[in-house]
Amino acid sequence: MSYTEAKAKYAALGVDTDAAIERLKSVPVSLHCWQGDDVRGFDTDPTKPLTGGIQTTGNYPGRARTPEELMTDLDRAISLMPGKVKLNLHASYAIFEDGEWADRDRLEPRHFRKWVDFCKARGLGCDFNPTFFSHPKASGLTLSSPDPEIRQFWIDHGKACIRISQYLAEELGEPCVMNIWTGDGLKDVPADRMGPRVRYREAIDEILSEPFDFNLVKPCIESKVFGIGVEAYTVGSAEFALSYAALNRDRCIPLMDNGHYHPTEVVSDKIPALLAFFPEIALHVTRPIRWDSDHVVLLDDETREICKEIVRCGGLEGRVKIALDYFDASINRISAWVVGFRNVQKALLAALVTPNDALRQLQDEGRFTELMVRQEEMKTMPFGEVWAEYCRRSGVPEDGQWFSEVCAYEDEVLCKR
Repeated sequence: MSYTEAKAKYAALGVDTDAAIERLKSVPVSLHCWQGDDVRGFDTDPTKPLTGGIQTTGNYPGRARTPEELMTDLDRAISLMPGKVKLNLHASYAIFEDGEWADRDRLEPRHFRKWVDFCKARGLGCDFNPTFFSHPKASGLTLSSPDPEIRQFWIDHGKACIRISQYLAEELGEPCVMNIWTGDGLKDVPADRMGPRVRYREAIDEILSEPFDFNLVKPCIESKVFGIGVEAYTVGSAEFALSYAALNRDRCIPLMDNGHYHPTEVVSDKIPALLAFFPEIALHVTRPIRWDSDHVVLLDDETREICKEIVRCGGLEGRVKIALDYFDASINRISAWVVGFRNVQKALLAALVTPNDALRQLQDEGRFTELMVRQEEMKTMPFGEVWAEYCRRSGVPEDGQWFSEVCAYEDEVLCKR
């Protein structure tokens, strides 16, 4: 079937596929730099293991070892992605020049100048994350630590990241989402659950006391159920993070990672609940298997449902900040980036070519038999042709055409590292 034929089939349902394609082209999806080097960064010894609840598995050849290698790999991946890409950095990806080094509490905007140059040359915006892990002072609690010196170090790091986020937003002309996540918690049953959370709340208050323009910098608080080494208790639980965002709406937005909830919970159902109260929310899209395992995003049911809710709830009008967050060292890292990004784009496009208004009317009128029939019939609509046309108009290879380019890059570049 040709795109023209597919377009006609969707038009019979009241869907304009050309308009959907053009709409998706302008929707930014934030691409996480840490997939390219297994979350190693450039500010600590790359031979040491990751700490703070972060772990990658596998040793596939070709991991980026330098900023230049990571940028080259990002370029190769982005060239295979349709739509609007936004970069996502962690503070540990600071680039130091001429032998200089600064600890995380002393990071400055100039340490990210090369990333700004990279983004400007490619027309990218940039999001940012303080790095509260893989550091000698992150062996235990960070922002919730009972040690005032440890806690102050990480507060100062958070403040530095506010200044860096403001710099990124001003230089690149796009708002910067700055995500606060720590792996703070305990391996076994705690004697005090309240104390660390009060310290965590007060520490975030201090970080957000650093001056910034909320129109340009969007701080958010990310929750988690548990992590490696913190199986019994997580300081930044879902209730904590959401309560903080709700009480600080003038300087903070909530962030949901769809791997950071109990297995029976789904973020797709939480999106409309939060958008009923918050003007803006942020998402990290990943794929958990049994827990927050950060597998490459697939075009699975939950990814589809998340994107349906983003579209149905008006999230594409700037209300939902979409970012990817996964890291797999067992497969080709370029392919991991491309597969995940393209799958989120596919899910968004599929949601855009769904006759949402007509289906909503069926629900409101109580016509549930017809609603089920129409929803099931949508599953066999010729979406593949619409996706292929979107790729063509975006100037990137269609499905079945891009993987050979990744294989060639692996042979020519990655395997020689």
